[in-house]
Amino acid sequence: MSIRENWEKINNDIAKITDRNVTLMAVTKKNSPEDIREIISAGAICIGENRVDVAKRKFIDEGLYNEFPQIELHMIGHLQTRKVREAVKIFDCIQSVESEKTAHEINKRCAVLNKKIDVLIEVNVSGEIQKAGIQPACAPQFVENILRLENLNLKGLMTMAPFTDNESIIRLTFSGLRELRDSLSQKFGANFFQTLSMGMSNDYKIAVEEGSTMVRIGTALFNG
Repeated sequence: MSIRENWEKINNDIAKITDRNVTLMAVTKKNSPEDIREIISAGAICIGENRVDVAKRKFIDEGLYNEFPQIELHMIGHLQTRKVREAVKIFDCIQSVESEKTAHEINKRCAVLNKKIDVLIEVNVSGEIQKAGIQPACAPQFVENILRLENLNLKGLMTMAPFTDNESIIRLTFSGLRELRDSLSQKFGANFFQTLSMGMSNDYKIAVEEGSTMVRIGTALFNG
């Protein structure tokens, strides 16, 4: 199938599950500018990249930002502190905020640019040692600290499910993030938690069933 056909199929899959507005993010970390042009032509507005240097090369140096000013570029990979200064110049949203050190650095660098940036808190719902993200029990205090940073706009939560064929484990991860969102919304206000970024190529249908508002799709859009 073509990239456009994949885009339409995944959107149709989502529409069969829910009538909620679910953003289909195109994860383009492995893809060329030509592929990115094709997916934007198909309708993509939200684009995800996981490395600052790769995003800079494609979207700034090669001019995709100027070519497509309507796109929103999201940082979805681990963000090293030393990369924050460049990241806040490039991205519209950083989805992988998982430490106070990184959050404070983002805030400081945005202040220099007189810029506010959208952020999501990455949560390690599954508890896997190798996965990034804060522990769910730490979320209330972490949120309080994020809300004190005037150049960060908290928009919600992000997580990754374990790589497994066990659907019940995947579902528990996604429902766990949704339940955490509900709890945090009651404490701090729902306006800070409008985005639940969860679900990728192998599990996006389960994620949507469990309340995802944004799925991050690479392989299933670009045929590997």
